[in-house]
Amino acid sequence: MGRTGYFVHPDCRRHEMGAGHPECPERIDAIEDRLLVTGVADVLDRREPTPAGMGELLLAHGRRHVAALRGLSEILIEEVAAGGPDAFSLDPDTSMNSHTWHAAVLSAGAAIDAVDAVLGGELENAFCLTRPPGHHATRDQAMGFCFFNNVAVAAKYACQRHGLKRVAIVDFDVHHGNGTEDIVAGDERILMVSFFQHPFYPPGGSTHQDANLVNCPVPAYTRGMDIRELIDMMWMPRLEQHRPELILISAGFDAHRDDDMGQLGLVESDYAWITERLKEVARRHAGGRIVSCLEGGYNLRALANSVEAHVRVLADV
Repeated sequence: MGRTGYFVHPDCRRHEMGAGHPECPERIDAIEDRLLVTGVADVLDRREPTPAGMGELLLAHGRRHVAALRGLSEILIEEVAAGGPDAFSLDPDTSMNSHTWHAAVLSAGAAIDAVDAVLGGELENAFCLTRPPGHHATRDQAMGFCFFNNVAVAAKYACQRHGLKRVAIVDFDVHHGNGTEDIVAGDERILMVSFFQHPFYPPGGSTHQDANLVNCPVPAYTRGMDIRELIDMMWMPRLEQHRPELILISAGFDAHRDDDMGQLGLVESDYAWITERLKEVARRHAGGRIVSCLEGGYNLRALANSVEAHVRVLADV
């Protein structure tokens, strides 16, 4: 049985976007508690990630974007030290505090560290329990609770630093991964497959038609069995054709029927089924190598239970 890595860092809890914001530190606590009480945590190889470096972030992001976020962080830290407020709003949904930069580079760093460990043969697969999430962050813009695109950074890193020729990104968040699409569209090394509620946030859904993208918009109230059929018809043939040497997952759990952030109807067994299907592809083509990164999921009970189902399949428990 291959080992499953579990990348988590306490400083990812220190990024906060204000009272009542759905993307909150309690998301990590709920998942950690669930994995502990069920005993799943006992079989995982727990690791602390290291921060992503500037050169790694620049694989997926423009220099101006990275520099702007770092500059804002430095200003915030100075203002807090002088007794000022610890918040800066980037848009109506997304804001920084003085800990956001560090949490964001740890979140991207976890994906990179997991890629290194999986490609290096230390782990078969890994789950990164970090925040902030990443899949809405475009090459040059933070948005939708996201600052750096963790999965896109990891995909570019796997190709450019490890020399992989074929990587797959799988995004099952209820929202379209517009940032990931922005960064990887047209890169023939990287196949991106996704489903997402449409019309919904972000406005317009998918905007690229490149051959390396398999976007599957679905209407509100689509249920798990329909999603499974869509995956078998639309995702699986393309994944088989691509023969990925590594699978990266943007693991958002806000398509759960109990999550008010969206209106799709998935349940825990659907997430387990999707993970099983991806493991089959990974076994055939990638030596089982999967790196999964937390994206959305805001009903804490549904989130924790869904992550448990996902990680149980990764870890064969």
